[in-house]
Amino acid sequence: MPEYQTHEHDVLVIGAGGAGLRAAIEASAAGVSVGLVCKSLLGKAHTVMAEGGIAAALANVDQRDEWKVHFADTMRGGQYLNNWRMAELHAKEAPDRVRELETWGALFDRTQDGRILQRNFGGHEYPRLAHVGDRTGLEMIRTLQDHGIHQGIEVYMECTIIELLKDGERVVGAFGYERERGRFKLFKARAVILATGGVGRAYRITSNSWEYTGDGHALAYHAGAELIDMEFVQFHPTGMVWPPGVQGILVTEGVRGEGGVLKNSEGRRFMFDDIPELYRHQTTDDPEEGWRYTQGDQDARRPPELLTRDHVARCIVREIKEGRGSPHGGVFLDISWIREKLPNAEEHIKKKLPSMYHQFTQLADIDITREPMEVGPTTHYVMGGIRVDAESQMSTVPGLFAAGECAAGLHGSNRLGGNSLSDLLVFGKRAGEYAASFAKENSQSKIDEQQVESATERALVPFENSSGENPFQVQADLQETMQEWMGIVRTETEMNKAVEELKKLKERSAKAKVIGNREYNTGWHTALDLNNLMTISEAIALAALERKESRGAHFREDYPQKSEKFANVNVIVRKGYNGTMQVKQAPLTPIRQDLKEIIEEMK
Repeated sequence: MPEYQTHEHDVLVIGAGGAGLRAAIEASAAGVSVGLVCKSLLGKAHTVMAEGGIAAALANVDQRDEWKVHFADTMRGGQYLNNWRMAELHAKEAPDRVRELETWGALFDRTQDGRILQRNFGGHEYPRLAHVGDRTGLEMIRTLQDHGIHQGIEVYMECTIIELLKDGERVVGAFGYERERGRFKLFKARAVILATGGVGRAYRITSNSWEYTGDGHALAYHAGAELIDMEFVQFHPTGMVWPPGVQGILVTEGVRGEGGVLKNSEGRRFMFDDIPELYRHQTTDDPEEGWRYTQGDQDARRPPELLTRDHVARCIVREIKEGRGSPHGGVFLDISWIREKLPNAEEHIKKKLPSMYHQFTQLADIDITREPMEVGPTTHYVMGGIRVDAESQMSTVPGLFAAGECAAGLHGSNRLGGNSLSDLLVFGKRAGEYAASFAKENSQSKIDEQQVESATERALVPFENSSGENPFQVQADLQETMQEWMGIVRTETEMNKAVEELKKLKERSAKAKVIGNREYNTGWHTALDLNNLMTISEAIALAALERKESRGAHFREDYPQKSEKFANVNVIVRKGYNGTMQVKQAPLTPIRQDLKEIIEEMK
């Protein structure tokens, strides 16, 4: 068996984005030894791509905002499938996490009187997103890294974990490899935190970076943990559609939060054609009213472009399918119209949306201060993930914790914009705190050498396959399958096609062949990523087949309405004893009475 380096820590954090860094900081502050593994370079986490802001009821722009309103908005956005305790903790603790970030050096945009400025975002009742222009995620990572670097955390960059190691039912370590030199690494740990992000690379069109191959979801699944809500994949309404080389790159919701409007090829704001009953009292057909609201007029109403992401995405798809789309298969997003209202509109847009201005100028040769952007839906976020305890973030496997996008529960069937960054902070902290406590209470168990040997053998199979395909081709075919059959609008017939195709792809991926050696072999990396992509793609498809209704981000053309049968049910996916994927339904825990009353009051 090839040699491997061994490292030992009390707490091992896998993933160095917002959730992983915040968890590592909290665990280290508790006085335990912390190792932080990142698939890419430190600072390159996908969190840096989060642009709009951090949702927290600071009430700096509108004094009517409070945690109860944020809680009710989150529950309504998730169609009440949320873990209500997580939604409560999130709404209550998010303001403290933002202020804490500020004390650590985050430089937020400011109100006239010097407080943290907040902007409107889809699904939020009041201006709630604390932001740094449209580079909020970048500032978050910078701040967390600058603070965390002094905490004594040991960082392992460009290292991929391929298997969790167990002693009985408990997770006691992880096995992985250095991407640069291909050498194996063994990590012993008393507690492991997964903070690996999402699954977007299972789809052809995605805003997600290359790291997002569902690693944490798959690691937890194969270790025996339960996954929930995997049918709920969020398609962000606005990704770039032209030119071809930039397809899917995110166009922040902040554009709409600052007054951007969606129009079809006829120049009409089509979002007024389909406003859900729940939101009708919050809209206006006067675009100036929408603009005045973003300037701080508390009596004006939110424009329909700021409805929940699932709804906006479906409206865009409708316009495209009915022949009213833009020349390159999207619709138009226009913020240049505010030139008619503001004398300094060009400077205003560049100040509020600097990344978007440069992104379109450099990648599409479009000046967003003067002309509209072409946008369309892009795979963005998965609400589904590892089932965790609301208080501690521990999974159903002892010693295994999860936080951020790879954990599930907070967002229900649809995430509100901005809730992802506050999710990272609130539950990253909690995961670090409780993982440190678990590590202190449990001794280090012995690593089973047979598990390590088996993991090594499986990792090297692509080099031994003699007649398989190029793994890049298999991945491309998988992405096309998911894009075609498991997208924004689904039917049973199409999803069954996806399941059948996934079986064939699974066989092809097992035979994928790589050439060359183990030193920075991207083909090998892709072949190993395929194992995770196959697992999470199957989980998405089977969970979506199980939920015979339309709710949140899961829309079925054959079951277009919500069903009472599924109103209080999570779909759970777990690995069976025979290795097959098992799907079952589990009832939600009844909501606490005082929280139920808050929801009723806010309705």
